[in-house]
Amino acid sequence: MDARIAIKIMLWLVVAITIFHMAILFKVIPYEITWGGRLKSDSEMYLFESVSLAINLFLGLILLIKGAYVKQVLPLKIVDIALWAFLVLFILNTIGNMVAETNFEKFFAIITLVFAILIWIILNKSKKLPTHNKTYTA
Repeated sequence: MDARIAIKIMLWLVVAITIFHMAILFKVIPYEITWGGRLKSDSEMYLFESVSLAINLFLGLILLIKGAYVKQVLPLKIVDIALWAFLVLFILNTIGNMVAETNFEKFFAIITLVFAILIWIILNKSKKLPTHNKTYTA
């Protein structure tokens, strides 16, 4: 798989996950079945979901920069470091989801594993991505 395809898939997954977290924030999805079943109050849920949304929006920005979809507001070295950090985060999250209390949360181990694999592809095959000096159209 080419890095551009991996970035596009990741961007769509980030959109889906962001919608999922918004649904938790607006209590469409009960928070008791998320976060390993460990959240015990609305205030905990608001804190955890707000942090999660911020992280996902940051990941989306990093992917948009890496794919040259937006102006490069961060150096590519920082973008790559952030992607390596996300790779580690998703590997750890996969392990955490596998030992979660709810089957719903265990299912997310598959999604976080896919995220880790896609980020690995982006990091290892991104040498062929367009530079920010050129116009790139998807």
